[in-house]
Amino acid sequence: PCNIQTRPLSLECCGKRHRVKDRWLEVFTRRKDNTDLKPANLLISSSGHLKIADFGLARLFTEQEDRLYSHQVATRWYRAPELLYGARKYDEGVDLWAVGCIFGELLNLSPLFPGENDIEQLCCVLRVLGTPTEDSWPEIVELPDYNKITFKENPAIPLEQIVPDSSPQAVDLLYNFLVYPSYRRCSARQALLHPFFFSSPIPAHHSELPIPERGGRLPHQRLQAPPSDFSVDLPLHCSMVDPALLRGHAS
Repeated sequence: PCNIQTRPLSLECCGKRHRVKDRWLEVFTRRKDNTDLKPANLLISSSGHLKIADFGLARLFTEQEDRLYSHQVATRWYRAPELLYGARKYDEGVDLWAVGCIFGELLNLSPLFPGENDIEQLCCVLRVLGTPTEDSWPEIVELPDYNKITFKENPAIPLEQIVPDSSPQAVDLLYNFLVYPSYRRCSARQALLHPFFFSSPIPAHHSELPIPERGGRLPHQRLQAPPSDFSVDLPLHCSMVDPALLRGHAS
């Protein structure tokens, strides 16, 4: 979770949002579920490189329908709703849910669903997204713990109210991640081509990011200059690839 010391770093994460999504895409392309994505496991070096850490709960993605997994994975605040309902069969959608939680936390500078136990965690999710029904989430009736607990009907709160200072593109991307059915969450490839990544302000090159201070000492100046073809001062069409040219790679 973000505290007062890590919040400035979270804002820097937003500055290199392409780099973050590139790492997630790499994980999913290798057909591996991390199952413990959270801000504390996203490491950013002084050179601006981001790495995903802690694969202790990672699982190889498999097409075997009879293979069961533990539902006690992922840090609670970033745990997908199907896991909270005891799902033993799941896919990369649990990581995509965590991505949405992290993204919302970067936008809001605070966790979206800070539950203190599993029941309260589920309450936090339902309080924002509304109580799921068989119409909105048909597969919910098949989850092991579905009949063990009931919640009163609760309407969803628009995400615009949850992250009020965010752009419409950011809110739309958040809507694409925070969806009850796993198969309806946008893939990492689709997320890379979302308008959020092609709208102003454009992502900063790592050479333009501030270097964190260490032990109160002033940071060293970067030796690498920003590339000439990537600048915040250039018009968007001069600095960004046209997303229409990449649509065929999003499937």
